[in-house]
Amino acid sequence: MPRSGSVTLKIYDMLGREVKTLVNAEQNSGVNTVQWNGDNNSGSRVSSGTYIYMIKAGEFTQAKKMILLK
Repeated sequence: MPRSGSVTLKIYDMLGREVKTLVNAEQNSGVNTVQWNGDNNSGSRVSSGTYIYMIKAGEFTQAKKMILLK
């Protein structure tokens, strides 16, 4: 991140339903890492498949596909 600010990182299934919120906090500038262990917001494991992650940081928003393999 080029500067400190509010960051939200969420994972959605292919139907657009929110699966997990990984980050919803102020983050410092620089490189930040997050690891998803394959669970949902309730703590249950999700199935292998294609998911979409969406990151919002200030005015920046990006969504990309990813594959979860177990």
